[in-house]
Amino acid sequence: MAVFNKVDFDNHEQVVFCSDKESGLKAIIAVHNTKLGPAVGGCRMWDYTTDEDAVTDALRLSKGMTYKNAVARLPFGGGKSVIIGNAKEIKSEQLFRAFGRQLERLSGSYYSAEDVNITCDDVAIMNKETNYVLGLEGKSGNPSPFTAYGTFLGIKAALQHQRGHQDLAGIKVAVQGLGAVAYGLCKHLHEAGATLFVTDINEQAVERVVNDFNATAVGIDEIYDLDVDVYAPCALGATVNDTTIPRLKATIIAGCANNQLAESRHGEIIREKGILYAPDYVINAGGIINVYYETAPEGYSAEASTKHVEGIYDTLTEIFARSEKEQKSTHLIADELALEIIENGL
Repeated sequence: MAVFNKVDFDNHEQVVFCSDKESGLKAIIAVHNTKLGPAVGGCRMWDYTTDEDAVTDALRLSKGMTYKNAVARLPFGGGKSVIIGNAKEIKSEQLFRAFGRQLERLSGSYYSAEDVNITCDDVAIMNKETNYVLGLEGKSGNPSPFTAYGTFLGIKAALQHQRGHQDLAGIKVAVQGLGAVAYGLCKHLHEAGATLFVTDINEQAVERVVNDFNATAVGIDEIYDLDVDVYAPCALGATVNDTTIPRLKATIIAGCANNQLAESRHGEIIREKGILYAPDYVINAGGIINVYYETAPEGYSAEASTKHVEGIYDTLTEIFARSEKEQKSTHLIADELALEIIENGL
């Protein structure tokens, strides 16, 4: 399996393949860029179809973290890690301690945190073997509420730009994926008066949101065809693609998933269709912002973290305005902003 000639390889500084026979650990750590500081990005556990799929995910996610941290104006570089396997079957203290030892070997070039299928408790086990983890209980804790809040503010910024108001009363939102962040997002949207249409492979997650927020459950594939105002992808990436774009009726795409565009060209396709896209790594930066405040010299402050997260609204407003002025897709404008910050510093 080649790495250097992969489309998603972007002069990554390190790509580390990790294994541990006793625990069954198979993991990949990708460090994309450390110009602004140590690489920081969560660890996700997923039952990838092939090892190559896992490598691709690690490469794409780590680059996204470089850009996310830069645009959020954090003194972090970008990295990401993936543990290969079914979270319901392979999780163990032995496995997470083995992964912690792998982090320790990188000597601080990469700090891990929670992500898909990884909890604060799992990170705490890693912490038994290394200090190169963030998002611990008793410090910054669970980042999900901050990611949800930032995503909610991003939807409001998109509405303000496109429609001249940010009133969510009566706005129809299709939420794809109902994990911890999406649940928090649905809560904000419901309380603001939005009408929710939701889907997830986990029927219990769907039932919970239906009961708690008066949402309407729809099929996994049906979510793309709904006559809604906002499509909020909150599961895994690449759901904005050649197959789904012709089906979308929403005029705003704004959700908390990573790598929402299957390919860069899809950003321009949706712009030409009149769909306003909130770039994923800008709108979903609330969690990493909160994690940053765990490292603040004066100690963690939820108030300072929340104020920083509220800046996502202003950053997206700037990106939307530049996109309109330059007639260029929002994701490219976000990339340009990130590169400007990486080049010139915070």
